[in-house]
Amino acid sequence: MREGLRGYGLIAGMWIRSTMTYRMSFLLATFGNAAITILDFVAIAVMFSHIDALGGFTLPEIALLYGACSASLGLADLLLGNTERVGTRIRDGSLDTMLVRPVPLLAQVAADRFALRRLGRIAQGLGVLGWAVSVLDVHWTPAKVLLVPVMVVAGAGIFGGVLVAGAAFQFVAGDAAEVQNSFTYGGCTMLQYPPTVFAKELLRGATFVVPLAFVNWLPALYVLGRPDPLGLPGWVAFLSPLVAFAVFLPASLAWRAGVRSYRSTGS
Repeated sequence: MREGLRGYGLIAGMWIRSTMTYRMSFLLATFGNAAITILDFVAIAVMFSHIDALGGFTLPEIALLYGACSASLGLADLLLGNTERVGTRIRDGSLDTMLVRPVPLLAQVAADRFALRRLGRIAQGLGVLGWAVSVLDVHWTPAKVLLVPVMVVAGAGIFGGVLVAGAAFQFVAGDAAEVQNSFTYGGCTMLQYPPTVFAKELLRGATFVVPLAFVNWLPALYVLGRPDPLGLPGWVAFLSPLVAFAVFLPASLAWRAGVRSYRSTGS
């Protein structure tokens, strides 16, 4: 673990120094990244110019869902987003080069081409989240205050586990990055809307199969003082860190199994 973190830090630091050589380009790319992602929330805000509530949720309440999910995905994407390129590396043989280096493979794959511009998504997500927290009519208790940052960090861990699991799947399925993206970017798009607008079958799948509901739905429902549509008790909102660990552990084991089964491109 220590060796992997050290290797990740060295590789990421190299790419950050390379990025900061052209600082204006970095600033423009970061701003563009934030501007593009904020359009999702702009579309939601425009929709609320015609309605007062969606599934019983007001605009600030949906902003809480949106901001938490966007910040979590942005953080996971910054740290582990490059794992989606495993399929491409398997095809072009560049993964073989990484295997002979004295650094854990996952650290190399995740840190290679470290894109600091992805801070834009994190910044806009935290900005929307901060606005939501400031305008929500919520009785803030110490538990609710603590749950907001925990929700973002644990959500990033859950998305990170999904990214690693998707990368492991590409050892079997080849270039299946879009399958991976359907659970990360597609999942985040779903989580931006209140759970009350979805069928209970989908809610059960997002809670017990691929537990994306723990990214923001369940913690946010506790913060807002709303009941869970599935009738789950309120204390499950605090299980997000454990769920993140429960997702990441089998994902890392699947990654190790994929690496062991890899037999090179043969070229």
